[in-house]
Amino acid sequence: MVCTSPHKIGSMMQEVDVELQHHGSEPTCLGFGNESLNASPHVLKTTAALRRTLDDADDVRTCRHGTGRGAEQYNRKKNKMATGADHGLKRIVWKRIQDTIITDCRKSDVWKILILDPFTTKLLSTCCKMSDLMLEKITIVEDLYKKREPVPEMKAIYFMSPTTTCVDAFIADFKPKPKYKAAYVYFTDYCPDDLFNNMKRSCATYIRVCKEINLSFMPQEAQVFTCNNPGAFQSIYSPHSRDKTKTLETLADQLVTLCATLDEYPGIRYKKDGNMENAKAFAELVDKKLARHYELEEDSKKKEKTQAQLLIVDRGFDPVSPILHELTYQAMAYDLIDIQSDTYKYKAKDKSEKQALLNEDDLLWVKLRHKHIADVSELIRKLVKEISANKKQPDAKITISSLAEMMKKMPSFRKQVTEKTIHLQLAEDCMHHFSNNVEKLCKAEQDLALGSDVEGVKVKDSMRTLLPVLLHPYSTHDKIRAVLLYIFSVNGTTEENLNKLIQHVKIEEDQEFILNWKELGVPIITSPSFFSRKTSRRNRSQDETYNLSRWTPVIKDVMEDAVENKLDTKEWPHQSECPAAWNGSGAVSARQKQKNSAADERRTGSRLIVFVLGGISHSEMRCAYEVTQAVKSCEVIIGSSHILTPTSLLNDIKTLSKAPMETFTIEEKA
Repeated sequence: MVCTSPHKIGSMMQEVDVELQHHGSEPTCLGFGNESLNASPHVLKTTAALRRTLDDADDVRTCRHGTGRGAEQYNRKKNKMATGADHGLKRIVWKRIQDTIITDCRKSDVWKILILDPFTTKLLSTCCKMSDLMLEKITIVEDLYKKREPVPEMKAIYFMSPTTTCVDAFIADFKPKPKYKAAYVYFTDYCPDDLFNNMKRSCATYIRVCKEINLSFMPQEAQVFTCNNPGAFQSIYSPHSRDKTKTLETLADQLVTLCATLDEYPGIRYKKDGNMENAKAFAELVDKKLARHYELEEDSKKKEKTQAQLLIVDRGFDPVSPILHELTYQAMAYDLIDIQSDTYKYKAKDKSEKQALLNEDDLLWVKLRHKHIADVSELIRKLVKEISANKKQPDAKITISSLAEMMKKMPSFRKQVTEKTIHLQLAEDCMHHFSNNVEKLCKAEQDLALGSDVEGVKVKDSMRTLLPVLLHPYSTHDKIRAVLLYIFSVNGTTEENLNKLIQHVKIEEDQEFILNWKELGVPIITSPSFFSRKTSRRNRSQDETYNLSRWTPVIKDVMEDAVENKLDTKEWPHQSECPAAWNGSGAVSARQKQKNSAADERRTGSRLIVFVLGGISHSEMRCAYEVTQAVKSCEVIIGSSHILTPTSLLNDIKTLSKAPMETFTIEEKA
């Protein structure tokens, strides 16, 4: 398919009142007054492997274990899910929360308070709504760190991270005087012994339940997860980092909870890199922690490896994909529009500020997010026209005022158009940027990235491709991106040539945008000490694509090779083997049981989990869905410390060379 320029969509925006359920960092609090709360204390049995007694009191037991095959294992019964959680990982996480926290709540038929830290607030908001919690007799959701009024007649559920800050805040709720009648404590991950013992000494009398439920990752999308840790980039790659080992340990713990939540014990492979050792070190950490986790299961039978595979790669393995201008809807929007916390802000016709949450509750967003912007523009235009036709509105006379008038008269029509209006506006914003600058940039970027032009002719002189970009009045950031793509294409340049490029772009004071890529193992200045990073790519010359979207992220090649069992063992050593030769397209997972959804039913094969150290781009996220859709018998899940955009990545790269600020205390003399 040939399309050098997606067609510009006409302006069809209209004023609408968008009803949003925005999950921010501020918890929702709903008071229901005083209820009768005279229920007996909750008593739970412990596992033999990890039994710990909080107190000598007979009515208090604690259960500290991971996600295993016993009481914590998923039952596959049909279950009412939160509307927004009925998507892949989010559905699984909500099910886990239901099977642990919510199940315990149901045993005591009284209203309770739910207390969350910032991480668990965000985690819970990704997979359920306040109405779902209300159905489970959770009447108030509070912030662990904020000052709260005591409610001594109510029981409190604490869902929090196993950190010193959280535990100290918890203890403060019960010393010197208890704020609540009793506490049900759920940690996202393993609680260190010192913190656990501190709780035991301080407030054992009030604790009815204490569990570790292994949910320390963030289900970002159906097949995407993060560790909610953008700061990991600096910790891993900065030469001044003081906490690299600790950060890798934390990320490994979080990745283990993902595997445990999926009930997978995968074989582990990593991308070998002569310049960097991060992937290898991280693979070893995850392997050890997974083995330890499954040794601590309550089941006496040792957990065997499942037919899943975990691939670990370092961010430097593909520097091109997160820098290139992408023209698929989601990647393009997050690159060109200032979207923070998945919230798109725009102005309505009356200049009032509107905002929309771009998540999987928006089914149109799910349908459009991986499509090319040309297809999105055309599809939205057709959808609006279809609605107009149904309401006997002539296609040729679609205007803002006519749409607004129809919405006032027809509430059902108003609802249909509202969801499309958001994407009509967002697509038009993307196209505005595309028409102004991006369209001209894309051809040069694609030629540099691929090393060939649209006709397949090899680019003999990359500098000749770059020069027109440098001579055009593009933004400094766009020029930096083009210079980087040039350097990546020639596998590093000379110091003299690099200095000329830096002077030409006028970033002498900000040359770290380019130079600091060496910290990721990416050759910037040609050096014999760097191993060649050129890897063989799949031949996609026969694929239907747009002229300005010919590049395919390297991770898609990796996913396809893994599924077809074609990964080179020299480039992808095994940290731990699967029980048999892994073939994602045909192997049947050892965990396979009856599924609920149609999507699950067609996936009777394995899982491929890909973890990228240092952040993933939206184009790489898209690849997980594309490969899953193509193969169907293998579900691909991708994750990282965080999701990055070209702007956020460049800013992170720039700050790598900055030394951390020294902290000191000045003592005042009496």
